Amino acid sequence: MVRKSQSARRSKPLRYPEPPERLGAVDPLEGISLGESALVPLNCVYRDDAHGIFLYQGDCLEVLDAIAAKYPDGCFDMIFADPPYFLSNGGITCYAGRMVKVDKGDWDRSRGAEENHNFNRAWLERCQRVLKPNGTIWVTGTHHVIFSVGFAMQQLGFKILNDIAWEKPNPPPNLSCRYFTHSTETVIWAAKNAKSRHVFNYAAMKAVTGKQMKTVWTIPAPGKAEKIFGKHPTQKPVALVERCLLASTHPGDLVLDPFMGAGTTAVACIRQNRRCVGVEIDRGYVALARERIRQELMYPPNLWR
Repeated sequence: MVRKSQSARRSKPLRYPEPPERLGAVDPLEGISLGESALVPLNCVYRDDAHGIFLYQGDCLEVLDAIAAKYPDGCFDMIFADPPYFLSNGGITCYAGRMVKVDKGDWDRSRGAEENHNFNRAWLERCQRVLKPNGTIWVTGTHHVIFSVGFAMQQLGFKILNDIAWEKPNPPPNLSCRYFTHSTETVIWAAKNAKSRHVFNYAAMKAVTGKQMKTVWTIPAPGKAEKIFGKHPTQKPVALVERCLLASTHPGDLVLDPFMGAGTTAVACIRQNRRCVGVEIDRGYVALARERIRQELMYPPNLWR
């Protein structure tokens, strides 16, 4: 594959155009069956071989176990994970100028610090197994979960590369007036282990800011254009995932999102010409992600220019 010159990358730092037919898309879940005992039967709800986009409904722990059994040396170049934050515990927040309860769903309710950590360690251990030797993982979270995630990574032998502070320029106010306004989330970037020779596209990141990129990223929360088919309560902006992709992958690389939610990772992969496997257990969010992916492929913003 012919690389663009440094000057070309700087003129269009957020694009690595590459015809989709060159991706050589192969669904890594092809032929995988979870069996009758599966918590959720594995169901492929969307497949686009030309762009390498594959969306599955299933339980991430079971799916990751099956992938690891098929690919003992790993198959993903990067993982982007936005796991449950375990913060739906009777608190309040401000939404559209109104006081509302923080109730994102049963999947977001805390089971206690020990069980929450056990879950984080379980899915991270499986993610580590399906990463390629030089692969990396990005995990987002608030203070409710991110310290557990970081500790689990240390226990499992990941090599933590950076912790990014994602700053939201217009966060909702703190209605109790007893805390600072929550305006950031943390994104941990880690390599599979200490021996990994991870990818870092330094020039592409420097081209965005004109100097070495710092670990505070100011990116607006998803706007209306990213929620036209509905929304997920912890939906991330496409721009955030795009930056992670551009920092740590090459065109055609294979990306996994084990908590696909509204499909943001798949949309970002389409825009940046990466392949993507998404897994989501909730039927409603699977349908939402599928519609967003279809829309993106039908009306791509400046794609393949």
